[in-house]
Amino acid sequence: MRKRPVLVSSCQRVKSSLVHWAARFAKRSAPDSERVSVPESPAKLATWGLAIAIATLSALPATAQTLSEKVLAMEQGLEQDFAEYFGENPQQVTQGPAEIAATLARLGAETNTNPAVLWVIPRGDHLHLVLLTAKGQPIVRDLYDVPDDELRRVVNDFMLETSSVVPRRHRPAAQKLYEWIIEPYESEFLAAEGIDTLLFCLGGGVRGLPLAALHDGDQFLIEKYSLTRIPAFNLIETDYTALRPGNILAMGASEFEAQEPLPAVPTELSSILAELRGTRPEGEIWQGRSFLNQNFTLPNLRLWLRAQSPTVVHLATHAVFEPGAPANSYIQLWDRQLSLEAMGQVNWNSPQLELLVLSACRTAVGDDEAELGFAGLALQSGVKSALASLWNVDDAGTLALMNEFYVALGQTTTKAEALRQAQLAMLRGEARLEANQLLLSRGAVPVPADLEASSADLSAPYYWAGFSLISSPW
Repeated sequence: MRKRPVLVSSCQRVKSSLVHWAARFAKRSAPDSERVSVPESPAKLATWGLAIAIATLSALPATAQTLSEKVLAMEQGLEQDFAEYFGENPQQVTQGPAEIAATLARLGAETNTNPAVLWVIPRGDHLHLVLLTAKGQPIVRDLYDVPDDELRRVVNDFMLETSSVVPRRHRPAAQKLYEWIIEPYESEFLAAEGIDTLLFCLGGGVRGLPLAALHDGDQFLIEKYSLTRIPAFNLIETDYTALRPGNILAMGASEFEAQEPLPAVPTELSSILAELRGTRPEGEIWQGRSFLNQNFTLPNLRLWLRAQSPTVVHLATHAVFEPGAPANSYIQLWDRQLSLEAMGQVNWNSPQLELLVLSACRTAVGDDEAELGFAGLALQSGVKSALASLWNVDDAGTLALMNEFYVALGQTTTKAEALRQAQLAMLRGEARLEANQLLLSRGAVPVPADLEASSADLSAPYYWAGFSLISSPW
């Protein structure tokens, strides 16, 4: 993997006079809405010294221009990572902080939300963070007490915490990551500006984070914000059209020759169609078709993409993101594997297609190449947004999440908020499994016989935190 361009000098020590001058300048000169947060601890001040100086001096025109160029370079580096992985020519990156901020302001007004972008980029000897809100001033934090080896250790512990099917009282790794990634901005910028939607642009080593399960000691991150992960802001679609009732193409497989069966898939497909076609008031009813097992083939997929021009494509099947080249990762159809490399050969990008959903994914979390494939799913397919899972959640959890997601889809202004509502329904026990039925916010759904005896507590993050919106949250 190529080394990403360095945005801020990698010097770890800044002379005391510069650090204290920067702190005094930050407090004295910057407007209240753009002041750099200055930690009280001298140790933290030394750690953040250079970032403070740069963010403070960015009030001056020349330095602001330099900082803008550095954000552009960061975006270009991320774009090149995905271009190299997929074997494509890099696209030109044109939106700097001012343009991105204007786009955030426009989309916030159109969706009645308040979005921000947070870049989280491991840099070897430190963790590089940049926050950008609609106010347009990049806020830089360089955490030199978070080198890559320490970060990856905590990430591994976090994945172990999140893999537990039993709700945990203590989540030290989830809280440590929250402390590193969210706390540097939360009180002074996120809360102060009323941010409710976070677009995470993640670098190697953290692209597979189940962001929703980050924890502040009292609440999960998903309880505060709608979330999406983006490959780079310059690589996502930023046009917004409110999601109207349209067509859904639902396909899947419950039986496989060489993989574990997914017995709840028939129920998943039928209940999704029932929600969109049968339970909504007049004027909000969707149209759609479903294809199961032998009818879930590549010719059928291509045929109905062309004939139906769907708004949503839902694929309930194994989707695997493996290390190595994109050809190693695939979506399992009935009779063949559709590789990530070959996804571009399918005309997903019909004018109406807003969302591709993969409900049974498995990703080699912790492997940079596998995580590039997962994060680049929407890019490679050409769809505006994708919803997929970082790990293969069991049938009961998937059935609950997907049903709650489609209940909310179209009832919220953004897809990210629809996913948030589904995850909160599970976290709060509003979607739960009892005896032979799944109790949902809109009523009960019968479940297959082999799920009836399950006593799973679907409030555990294992069942909902792995589902992630990729690319545009709108």
